[in-house]
Amino acid sequence: MNEVRLALVGFGNVAQGLTQILAESQEEFARQYGLEFLIVAIADPIRGTVLCRDGVPPAALLAAVKNDGVINGLAAQHPDWGIEHPGWDALEMIQNSPADVVVELSYTNLTTGEPATTYIAEALRRKRHVITTNKGPIALHYQTLADLAQIHGVQLGVEGTVMSGTPCLHIGRELLAPARIQKIAGILNGTTNFILTQMETGRSYAEALAEAQAMGYAEADPTGDVEGFDAAAKVAILSQLILGIPLEMKDIERQGITAITPEEIAAARANHSRWKLIGSLEPSDGGVRASVKPVCVPDDHPLAQVGGVTNAICFSTERLGDVTVIGPGAGRMPTGYAIIQDLLAIYGQGIGIKDID
Repeated sequence: MNEVRLALVGFGNVAQGLTQILAESQEEFARQYGLEFLIVAIADPIRGTVLCRDGVPPAALLAAVKNDGVINGLAAQHPDWGIEHPGWDALEMIQNSPADVVVELSYTNLTTGEPATTYIAEALRRKRHVITTNKGPIALHYQTLADLAQIHGVQLGVEGTVMSGTPCLHIGRELLAPARIQKIAGILNGTTNFILTQMETGRSYAEALAEAQAMGYAEADPTGDVEGFDAAAKVAILSQLILGIPLEMKDIERQGITAITPEEIAAARANHSRWKLIGSLEPSDGGVRASVKPVCVPDDHPLAQVGGVTNAICFSTERLGDVTVIGPGAGRMPTGYAIIQDLLAIYGQGIGIKDID
């Protein structure tokens, strides 16, 4: 049995989704893959810190957060488990924990990529594999981090940065590369897709946004979603990882959905089309044309049929035609599953984005 020791930077929804999967499936992973995943350390500025060299049972972590809101009482609750609460911040945990893999799940910053970029770089320098679902450092600093991983002989897993647990990066990078990808276009943001879908029922933009916020799909400040910043970061990641073309956020044509009116929505439906916020990439003259903008998609296109918070990506290829992948693009369990995909890829049990040069 191969023990894989995990250190988690952050213990929010995604980390708890991963922990729930481990709680439910540890025996399956051991039986099917010969891997035992142990959560040996966590550093979260709100929920606390924990260190346990033998691993904290995932169910105990989930119970602590559910009952107490924090994990700092575990040592007192289970004195026989060898649990400590050293009070580390994220950097101290990365430097001092016995982890094989650092799972970086801090908040997303699409301006600088910090503090996640610093956390990832420090873990790589200490020869720890890193998995992140954080768009910021990968959209802004991917090549630097990938080079650092290669120098230190470790791997950087980033499958969950674009469509959460729905695989698209390894499909485009590994499985479709021989088919010669000519264009990538996708619905990469569930919040805007939900809003546009609701507007088709007659709601105004403001009403649809309020519903999205009430259901937890949109933040109190929805700018990152509705103005296209989130989708643009994903376009930058797709360009670097699948097309091999570095792309800065400022080079992506970006237009949000805030100006779309109910009249435009109705006119599109009358013309057998739907408005979708589409992120697209098309190689051109050694570079790439990249955009995020509302597009009126005809009903016979696969992306037109994708409603609600669902994401989808269409790869147009020379040898295979169009290949469309549809699935959840966010959420606690789907994003937790993305981390599992990368863990299995790193330890040779699956296909995924690993040490990409």
